[in-house]
Amino acid sequence: MTHTAETAGAAESVGTAEAAGTAVPAAARPDAGTDAGDAEHLWARLRAVEERVRHAVALRRAADPDPDDPYKGQYLTPEAAARILDEPGGLGLPAHEPWRPPADSVLGGLAVRFGLSPLDLDLLLVAVAPDLDARFERLYGYLNDDLTRRRPTVGLALELCGLAGASPARFRLAPGGPLVAGGLVEVTEPERPPLSRVLVVPDRVTGHLLGSARPDARLAGVLGEAREDPTAEAGEVRRTAAAAGTGVGLVHLRSRGGDAEGLATAALHAAGLRPLVLDAAALARRPDDVPELTRVAALEARLTGAGVVLGPLEALPAEPAARARTLAALCAELRGIPLLTHGTVGWDPAWAADTPVVLTVPAPSPERQAARWRHALERAAGDSPVTGDTGELARAVAAHRLDSGQVRRAADVAVRTAALAGRPVRPDDLRTAVRAQNGAGLDRLARRVEPAVGWDDLVLPPTTHRRLSELALRARHREQVLGQWGMRPGGGRGRGVIALFAGESGTGKTMSAEVVAADLGMDLYVVDLSTVVDKYVGETEKNLERIFTEASAVNAVLLFDEADAIFGKRSEVKDAHDRHANIESAYLLQRMESFDGIAVLTTNLRANLDEAFTRRLDVVADFPVPDSGGRLALWERCLGDRLPRSDDLDLGFCADRFELAGGSIRACAVTAAYLAAESGDPLTMRQVVTAVAQEYRKLGRLVLESEFGPYLAEATDV
Repeated sequence: MTHTAETAGAAESVGTAEAAGTAVPAAARPDAGTDAGDAEHLWARLRAVEERVRHAVALRRAADPDPDDPYKGQYLTPEAAARILDEPGGLGLPAHEPWRPPADSVLGGLAVRFGLSPLDLDLLLVAVAPDLDARFERLYGYLNDDLTRRRPTVGLALELCGLAGASPARFRLAPGGPLVAGGLVEVTEPERPPLSRVLVVPDRVTGHLLGSARPDARLAGVLGEAREDPTAEAGEVRRTAAAAGTGVGLVHLRSRGGDAEGLATAALHAAGLRPLVLDAAALARRPDDVPELTRVAALEARLTGAGVVLGPLEALPAEPAARARTLAALCAELRGIPLLTHGTVGWDPAWAADTPVVLTVPAPSPERQAARWRHALERAAGDSPVTGDTGELARAVAAHRLDSGQVRRAADVAVRTAALAGRPVRPDDLRTAVRAQNGAGLDRLARRVEPAVGWDDLVLPPTTHRRLSELALRARHREQVLGQWGMRPGGGRGRGVIALFAGESGTGKTMSAEVVAADLGMDLYVVDLSTVVDKYVGETEKNLERIFTEASAVNAVLLFDEADAIFGKRSEVKDAHDRHANIESAYLLQRMESFDGIAVLTTNLRANLDEAFTRRLDVVADFPVPDSGGRLALWERCLGDRLPRSDDLDLGFCADRFELAGGSIRACAVTAAYLAAESGDPLTMRQVVTAVAQEYRKLGRLVLESEFGPYLAEATDV
């Protein structure tokens, strides 16, 4: 039998220490973070394992004719082989005695959550002993008759429990047994015969037995922070908790603007479970590790008595087969553990063998959203008095659709920005922080414009101004009107707001869209038609679908400039081109119905738009060519108050005589400013007239004396 002089000494010391009642040394018991009562039950049972090891060592030494030979275990003599053949097998230890730990102890908790019998618990303690006390390594090497194998084998573990290797109890360590299936024990060295395979306890299980709450290191980057929705209603929480307690515990929370993740966390807390939050986006970035990560997450959930929160599901791989593999693996490993998934997408039955209870999480009311912002700002501020009027701040971003994570991150950025300036948080701080939460997906499909103009920069008729205000009003209150009050029910209709700006070129349509975006605290995304229209059949629709999908997930105003190019009238089908053009228009009609964002269409030729589009528009604003009063205001606004002006400058004459749209007036002002900069003198009337004449020629208009009057000579010299 195998041992060196060191092992023999250790065995001797254990064998002669019975009278002294040797126990597991205190140095081997890192009780930090462990309840003293829980730890005592663990160490008490480990002392029983130690007594069995001591007994086994004594029996082995008594049967060894030369226990002090340091070279044994490296060879097998004929006499030793004969003795092995004559041995009946086993160590002759007493049979396993039934026992059960208290339900509130760490071992009792494992027994309940993993379905362990008293024998399973003893097998687990035999396997974990070398991780808790280094002496067991040498002793197991001695009992294994191989000093290089310092962990228990399947056969040795059974023998230390008083069972023979042929006992049916050996199947407690089979792949389907609760110890191995639950991940508490790993049976290694599969190439060896079953009884010679080595038992290993994962480090996370050992840490849990010692009271550590630190998750497995392999879950780093995959675990999210568990945060309850502070505004969740008690009825919602109870209903979700009850759903998680039925059947296999699979629940899908479909978000319609509400805090699904926060509700799931609150429901698990209400059910007395610890939430374990898995980030679906992090899982999607590690597709090859999903099987291992799901096993580790299942072990972590069972060890700590947790329920699992997974989402958002739309962040998982978009390819259907890959998404199904990920969810099927998770559902299989977590079977019996409450699993609450969430996202804006519905549940596909092909994703898993089990079908979840599906609950809808509606968008919060304005009062609940304001309460969310208050909680997020107060939490971000801590003890610093940097928060302003939370009601005003919440109203400033009322048009934004944000999940709980985005609210927290935006509040944190706004508070830090205000703290740097040494003042309370202002609406502009919050708007900027909210815009920073937008992903970059839409940047690849449209041109982003950060609004730099406001209502004071517009020169428009009162009617047009009211239509723009109505657009901003609809965007700000759409969740309440369309969601809470159900004013757009049925038919798969979205909660988007769509407007049409119609008017000649240069009348301020694009600038007005920028002003509305600024008022809502959003970015403006201008769709580049060159990236949308494709000569190949079906590609235009695919490009538009990508834009609409990304725009729905981004808090921004989407601008389709020159929209009549893709929103044109359907026509009689005379050839294949007409049929495909009509298909594009039909697709757009359907997609606008389900759009959840804010979109503005601009056109110079309103008559070219299909009437079916007009019915789906929420706001229609006409942009007429400005009259003389409007043109005078535009000249004043475009020239500004920083450009020096000479005494001969007559803007009244310019406004009365030159019938130009706002865009052309701005172009003339910029050209005249360049001329003034070159001369080094204040802006003169001659320079303005020269700029107007250049704009006329650019527009293909004649320079007539009836318009230019006494300045005709300066105009014709251009």
